[in-house]
Amino acid sequence: MSPSPDTSKDLPDLRQRPKHDYDAESSESGTGITQKDVDLKSDVKWKSSRASSETARAALDDSSRITRRTRSPLGLISALLCSLSLYLLVLWCPSSLPESYALCSKEGNIYTVDDTNPRADCIVVHHSRILSVGTLHETKNRYRNAGKISPLAKALKPIVKSGFRFYFVEPGHIVVPGLTDAHAHLIEHGFKRNLEVDNCSPTEFYCISAFQRGEVLEKVKNYINARPDVLKDKNVWIQGMGWDQTKWKDEAVFPTAADFDREPLLRGRPIALRKVDGHALWVSKRILKDLGDLPDIEGGEIVRDSNKRPTGADRVFVDNAMALITLPDWTEKEMLGFYFTAVKEALSYGLTSIHDAATTPQMISFLKKFVYFYLMADKDKLPLRLYLMGFVESEEYWGDQIERFVNYGPAGRLTLRSVKLFSDGTLGSWGAAMLEPYADKPDSKGFLLRSPEAMSRLAKKFWNDDTLRLIDRRICSLQNIHCVGDRANSVALDIFEELLLSENVTDRRPRIEHAQIMTPADLQRIARLGVIPSVQPTHATNEMLYAETRLSEDVLIEAILSSDQRILPIGSDFPVESVNPLFGFYAAVTRLSESGDSPHGKTGWFPEQRLTRAEALKGMTYDAAYASFSEGELGSLAPGKRADFVVLDTDIMTAPVASTLMAKVVATIVDGRPKYGKL
Repeated sequence: MSPSPDTSKDLPDLRQRPKHDYDAESSESGTGITQKDVDLKSDVKWKSSRASSETARAALDDSSRITRRTRSPLGLISALLCSLSLYLLVLWCPSSLPESYALCSKEGNIYTVDDTNPRADCIVVHHSRILSVGTLHETKNRYRNAGKISPLAKALKPIVKSGFRFYFVEPGHIVVPGLTDAHAHLIEHGFKRNLEVDNCSPTEFYCISAFQRGEVLEKVKNYINARPDVLKDKNVWIQGMGWDQTKWKDEAVFPTAADFDREPLLRGRPIALRKVDGHALWVSKRILKDLGDLPDIEGGEIVRDSNKRPTGADRVFVDNAMALITLPDWTEKEMLGFYFTAVKEALSYGLTSIHDAATTPQMISFLKKFVYFYLMADKDKLPLRLYLMGFVESEEYWGDQIERFVNYGPAGRLTLRSVKLFSDGTLGSWGAAMLEPYADKPDSKGFLLRSPEAMSRLAKKFWNDDTLRLIDRRICSLQNIHCVGDRANSVALDIFEELLLSENVTDRRPRIEHAQIMTPADLQRIARLGVIPSVQPTHATNEMLYAETRLSEDVLIEAILSSDQRILPIGSDFPVESVNPLFGFYAAVTRLSESGDSPHGKTGWFPEQRLTRAEALKGMTYDAAYASFSEGELGSLAPGKRADFVVLDTDIMTAPVASTLMAKVVATIVDGRPKYGKL
């Protein structure tokens, strides 16, 4: 294997003090830090081992003695800061990896997603970046003098005693670039974990453990009984997520508000449960009572009973109708819990970057304050990269309500340079805007959330927003439009086609989120325009059973996967689907359920839309990086790029494809440091 280009002829002097990311490499992009960024009011309860607690307590005792000796305010502040820093250091110890090391595979199982050098034996890491990529022979020859080499120890153990170190993956294990979920909802995932009203395990590829609505109510009862404060107070709002009527065994129809009143424990409580796709809301009669008369809503629907009664027989609120329900804001303490839950799970599945697809001003404010406040003491509190798509629930232009920033924070892992607009709903709620009526609901074609004219005006206003250009003339605002149905996709492409007449698509990289159902003409048009379709393969395999009856035979769902598309970022839309990106990999290359079936047999649902394994891996690495303007830093293993990579215990590129569903992450590495597992 020929050596890869190198960024340095010699290994940097390992005796020199390393230059950390926050010394020079990060960029605040002119955002500045203000007092309100520091003013995080969350009541954080740190958890630690007994040893850590005792060490921290001793540190605090020492600070008390210092305080008694130090009478000046400056001395007091210094003592308290030192104590806090030591406390955090004890609880969140840094990685023991050396600043420079090589990770090697004797089988050449490092998949780089770099066309110039697709497979390699070794990658060499120095601080947060990849120094070189090449063969084991050339790597040993080049770097053996950096440390004292000893005989090969147990796999994944260092084979040097000091200085530069070599690590070897076990036979059969592979290394791939850090995985990106190109469309997800981080905070909402933690929210769903708080009260999940489904029966799906995080390890299930396709949630076949569907159950009846009575079991949903049972989960809510269990939630209340486990919380004495909620049990005693019938005014506490109860919110959860995850129900899906398409999978209910008893009756696959929307639930009603009256369902809650059948349970004495639930009767009279304000309860709001989101559908798994987030596009429908099931609420209790207590909430309806406070609303009064309910009008019909354009771009949404209140699903009522056959008598159209606006009472307990109201079933659910779909899309724009959800805005009629004013839900309580999450507290920062709640958001902190949601954040930690979601990030921990994401890292355990090998995700190093997430594109958060609809980040509200409340979430943005929380993340900025969180990043600044905590990262001053420990930059690993944001252990993965977040690319945010700003979103405000409003019919009018709201660009002035969110702040844009690039590479924010000490490690530069937080970016908001794009916005998210919604064109329609989802297929599961009959909300996707279609050109023809639904086969199983012939009186409906779904609905656009706003008229084509209103969408065009709004998109143009965002397109011409120069907020980021004031920071850096090379950076422009970006747009991502949610489109599921073929009518919604057509409207979005009409808008982008007009806007791109005077713009270079590479400078703008507009995205259509989902791009599920398109006409043959629009499949050709999206490729010709260079508009990026951001897809979720697990949506197709999750929806394929009811899609067969909901759509006519000539409608092409997820046909974008078989189009001539150069860039195809892949995501999951979690918490709608599982966080595990390998489930999306499996769905993309097989178009099958977990059991290996589909409505079209063992070859997959519309098998011509299957991706190759190389295409699927590229979609969740390089293509996702390109879609967020970070392909120069992320997405492949090449010299000079960030050292983000994942070690898997299964060769997903060559093993039987079903085995990818059982593959486990050995280590998740961000900026050269392990954030999950270890080397």
